[in-house]
Amino acid sequence: MGSELLSDLATEIVIPVCAVVGIIFSLVQWFLVSRVKVSHERQATSPNSKKNGYNDYLIEEEEGLNDHNVVAKCAEIQSAISEGATSFLLTEYQYVGIFMVAFAILIFLFLGSVDGFSTKSHACTYNPQKMCKPALATAIFSTVSFVLGAITSVLSGFLGMKIATYANARTTLEARKGVGKAFITAFRSGAVMGFLLAANGLLVLYITINLFKLYYGDDWEGLFESITGYGLGGSSMALFGRVGGGIYTKAADVGADLVGKLERNIPEDDPRNPAVIADNVGDNVGDIAGMGSDLFGSYAESSCAALVVASISSFGIDHDFTAMCYPLLISSVGILVCLITTLFATDFFEIKSVKEIEPALKNQLIISTVLMTVAVAVVSWIALPSSFTIFNFGTQKVVKNWQLFLCVCVGLWAGLIIGFVTEYYTSNTYSPVQDVADSCRTGAATNVIFGLALGYKSVIIPIFAIAISIYVSFSFAAMYGIAVAALGMLSTIATGLAIDAYGPISDNAGGIAEMAGMSHRIRERTDALDAAGNTTAAIGKGFAIGSAALVSLALFGAFVSRAGISTVDVLTPKVFIGLIVGAMLPYWFSAMTMKSVGSAALKMVEEVRRQFNTIPGLMEGLAKPDYATCVKISTDASLKEMIPPGALVMLTPLIVGIFFGVETLSGVLAGALVSGVQIAISASNTGGAWDNAKKYIEAGASEHARTLGPKGSEPHKAAVIGDTIGDPLKDTSGPSLNILIKLMAVESLVFAPFFATHGGLLFKIF
Repeated sequence: MGSELLSDLATEIVIPVCAVVGIIFSLVQWFLVSRVKVSHERQATSPNSKKNGYNDYLIEEEEGLNDHNVVAKCAEIQSAISEGATSFLLTEYQYVGIFMVAFAILIFLFLGSVDGFSTKSHACTYNPQKMCKPALATAIFSTVSFVLGAITSVLSGFLGMKIATYANARTTLEARKGVGKAFITAFRSGAVMGFLLAANGLLVLYITINLFKLYYGDDWEGLFESITGYGLGGSSMALFGRVGGGIYTKAADVGADLVGKLERNIPEDDPRNPAVIADNVGDNVGDIAGMGSDLFGSYAESSCAALVVASISSFGIDHDFTAMCYPLLISSVGILVCLITTLFATDFFEIKSVKEIEPALKNQLIISTVLMTVAVAVVSWIALPSSFTIFNFGTQKVVKNWQLFLCVCVGLWAGLIIGFVTEYYTSNTYSPVQDVADSCRTGAATNVIFGLALGYKSVIIPIFAIAISIYVSFSFAAMYGIAVAALGMLSTIATGLAIDAYGPISDNAGGIAEMAGMSHRIRERTDALDAAGNTTAAIGKGFAIGSAALVSLALFGAFVSRAGISTVDVLTPKVFIGLIVGAMLPYWFSAMTMKSVGSAALKMVEEVRRQFNTIPGLMEGLAKPDYATCVKISTDASLKEMIPPGALVMLTPLIVGIFFGVETLSGVLAGALVSGVQIAISASNTGGAWDNAKKYIEAGASEHARTLGPKGSEPHKAAVIGDTIGDPLKDTSGPSLNILIKLMAVESLVFAPFFATHGGLLFKIF
């Protein structure tokens, strides 16, 4: 069948070296950001130097303001945001830690009981002539990999939050010199998170595989089955991070907007608003920490799905280490590609005006996709035999290396298409969002109608892109093709995370500028950064949802194979009841998360009103609001409310698998996947469109926008209501749904041996 050009030794070196390069690059970016001082230091600049479209002196000097007070105020606000975010995450991780220990024990007990906690080897599932390590070993190693995945996920989110809170005030201060300098600071900070997460995820997974191999030896089926716990750990932590962080940030945001903007007619992020610190903290715990854990979970699961399917193909049977590591090699070269791509935004080209921000971010997606296509071609040529076999539901399918290259590329380019479609429907540069803004002329009701219609319509092209990806990749390489297509979509995860994290950092920078009482010209610059960031955040969510669909389908295929199901027949009652219940679960989950945001926001609105009514001089700016009470309301509500949705997702596969069996569970997974993807895309895009429609009116950059404004006008108030409704859709329910479909699939795969042996109790009784 031909052998690959890359030796096993070279593979052993390339993967960790690429991961270490990614970590070093992230530290270099962090060092460059740290050179912006959040303390009063005169920085020598040439009075005539012109860079990034603006003279390199400070606006405060130009306008005769005291820049020392501004810097001190920014440092104080940054410290408050950082302390609030750290405090919340540490409290959340205590709850999550208890869950992690309890679930780890559950994994060990369930998987260990498959063979009665026997320490004897047993016949392999896919090759009965061979002997595999005992089920007890799978239980122990799956538990260990679950804990490692969970810790890496938590660490990814926490580090991302620390970097974002470190960079927000620095972005604000750089905006005094020019929009280009502020852009570079925000983007570099996002890159720190992107590269740290991608490199750490790859390195920990690679080290785990090599350590497990010391015990498993030639039993690669058992080795990679136990590795699936890594993906489960990553996604289970991401679920709580996304839901908890999403409830926190939107409770504060909705409360601040409803009272501040609509009732008191004060600007967004006005320091008189008691909920403003909680709102800025929420951007970091929801959009940064939750999103980091989410994309790490996607990466871990797609890698695990590919490795599981490969382990029972010719790669695993022939013990071909280099070909087996093909998914990890794709992620490795992805780090190098993203490194080059990042330099285009920070070093090769300069942002000279506001209108160049969004194209610069969009170019990141295009450049990374083009470079990655070339890199994947090289990896496919040197790391794969010219011909090999892939496991395909009981048979071995012959595949060529160029076919696998196309599978990765179809996922990679589908991701780019989803990104561009998302941009078209959520950016205020294009007609869909401008139409939504225009609908605000006749009030909030028409704004809501237009926004919902936009969200539903935005689902069409991404679903076709995902459908074509599935058909092409499955035709070429069965379920392995779908798994590597998902990896292709996530191969540029470092760049994706950089442009995603850039959004909340810019949003915080704008908030700090407003609270510090900085010039309106600085606020205009940070608003422009934020508007572009809103679109990139929506693009990041589009990537996460698209990759989640492919990942969960690959995991579904691995589950069906591992559970010994030959066909999933939707006409059988067992499967169909699962299908219809599974399709309902995303609605149930969305209802729980949205109601949680609503009830938390209700408390926040009451508290903000109380402070405005009872604190003398607050409205006049003579008294300081009680920020701490609002932070406490968001914290308490999110920690309490994140448990029921989390329990719904985690317990559903266990209950269905134990009581109804693997066939019904396969129906539940398929139903949740099909309906979850649609709701997630429409919710994220509807919320993003409403947010940017509001910003379109506020910016007043075009003649059309000026006819709808200014701030405080009736169309603007209607836009604020739309944005407020969209907040829980785009930042809580929508992003959490992609974790729901992935997490249920990977959990089912991990527990598949137990369900296949002991599941379906009700059908056995009756």
